[in-house]
Amino acid sequence: MTAAETGPTTATGPGEYWGERMGTADRVVVGIFVGVPFVAVIASIVVLWGWGVTWHDLVIGAVMYLIAGHGITVGYHRLFTHGAFKANRPLKVVLAVAGSMAIEGDPITWAADHRRHHQFSDKPGDPHSPWRFGHSIPALAKGMLWAHVGWTFNNEKTNQQRYVPDLLADRDLVRVQQWQPLIALFSFGAPAVAGGLWGAGTWDAGAAWSAFFWAGLVRIGLLHHVTWSINSICHLTGDRPFKARDRSGNVWWLCLLSGGESWHNLHHADPTSARHGVLRGQIDTSARVIRIFERLGWVRDVRWPDERRIAAKTVKT
Repeated sequence: MTAAETGPTTATGPGEYWGERMGTADRVVVGIFVGVPFVAVIASIVVLWGWGVTWHDLVIGAVMYLIAGHGITVGYHRLFTHGAFKANRPLKVVLAVAGSMAIEGDPITWAADHRRHHQFSDKPGDPHSPWRFGHSIPALAKGMLWAHVGWTFNNEKTNQQRYVPDLLADRDLVRVQQWQPLIALFSFGAPAVAGGLWGAGTWDAGAAWSAFFWAGLVRIGLLHHVTWSINSICHLTGDRPFKARDRSGNVWWLCLLSGGESWHNLHHADPTSARHGVLRGQIDTSARVIRIFERLGWVRDVRWPDERRIAAKTVKT
């Protein structure tokens, strides 16, 4: 792995690069961009329970969320982008397909953007920093919108020959890249089929449409929002116990939905670490999945953090 792939890990310490910490007004901005969409999703489920959403929809949606979500966190992020472990060929392909089911693009393009993010984290060149437009409240509001979703509409493309030549040379990943339309169709269609066939004995078109909406559209929308929150929220707020050259922070309330990705400060302090939640009580389901794969003999050369490495990156108080 090169510096372009992982980003420099030399740090100045929290706050030394960016200056002042967030104030109350800044936190209000965070609450608006993050809290309102989550509340809306929860409220819609409560209001429509028994009429527009059923427990079948929630079960199917949860299973699909876990598969696609960990395809992103374990496959796209920790394996393809940072090389935190090596996977055997069948698992590599499965993780690439699972990540593609999140409808966040193909693994090659995703990894290229993320490696560029690490090289220029929260500086000019970072494709999705919330600090892009400055530190004022209007600038942060604009930056949050940019980091969360606006950057995905940007015409500027990451140079893949520069950032991911190793992935471009992987014929399996190139094939998965070519399969994107079919994988997307499966990601939307599988919940509808499962919902339509579950428990009715015959095809239930109403149940199929309900599962398509909740376990397809809403599930993908929620996963997108969580993934984008790592780009926006976790670079604006959160605890920073580790040395990093940017404003990456740990946001505990996102850890379960993000599969442990929201322990973002450690990740930017040590990008190739297979586990991001390294402190007591920090749940990291993606690291648990990697551990299971390791015990099954499907992955090797896992870069687990050790006490000495963690201590070296901890901010001295």
